[in-house]
Amino acid sequence: MKKAVLVVSFGTSYKETREKTIEACEKKIKQGLPEYDFYRAFTSNMIIRKLKNRDGIEIENPIQALDRLHNEGYKEVIVQTLHIICGEEFNKLKEQIESYKDKFDKVILGRPLLTYIEDYKEAVNAIETQIPKMDEDEAVVFMGHGTFHESHSSYPTLEYMLRDAGINAYVGTVEGYPELEQVINRLKENNIKTVNLMPFMLVAGDHAINDMAGDEDDSWKTVLEENGFNVKIHLKGLGENPYIQDKFMNHAHDCIEKLNELENIC
Repeated sequence: MKKAVLVVSFGTSYKETREKTIEACEKKIKQGLPEYDFYRAFTSNMIIRKLKNRDGIEIENPIQALDRLHNEGYKEVIVQTLHIICGEEFNKLKEQIESYKDKFDKVILGRPLLTYIEDYKEAVNAIETQIPKMDEDEAVVFMGHGTFHESHSSYPTLEYMLRDAGINAYVGTVEGYPELEQVINRLKENNIKTVNLMPFMLVAGDHAINDMAGDEDDSWKTVLEENGFNVKIHLKGLGENPYIQDKFMNHAHDCIEKLNELENIC
């Protein structure tokens, strides 16, 4: 039986960070599932178009990839997402996978980075390895993408767990809640003087480079500095962390276990 693993991410047009993050995660999953043929897809059609027009790189979206796998006779497909939370992008992908249930003998979607309570704990352990040694008046501020989906509660949950692990961290978002304004208020309340600014995103792409670390008036770096904080920039996407890469690979392995369980039940 022909079997494939399709790794799906939002994508990025930044070559260097794509290699360090998305492709590193893809490689880990490919190595971890040697009996499955490997394929990739991006969910952002804007990035797909940009890569094709600018670099001549052809990347499929999930629908195109699933159609191809069906046409090429694959019977079992594991779709492993590289999304961070169960937000709008993931749920859209979930609906797309559901519509292909009758086209494959087996098709299953692997969960995002943060889904179950244990996922948060494991993610915090992974993040802990990249936190610099800090003084008492120093903290980490993570920039998450955020969402207006009900899964926005993932970010406060993450912050609570980081603090429970002894990491002086604050989590803000570009879209949704909490925003930078709320983070700054709490930094001041706790007399923080130095901020280590990091992206809580798979890639250190446009949001991290421009919205977080840029020199524009509305970048997080600029706003924090204007509020009197000393800012240290850490431009490293989560996908560069080998423990995060392993976690996505383990989520794909969980899919194999679930498929085997269903087969035994049937």
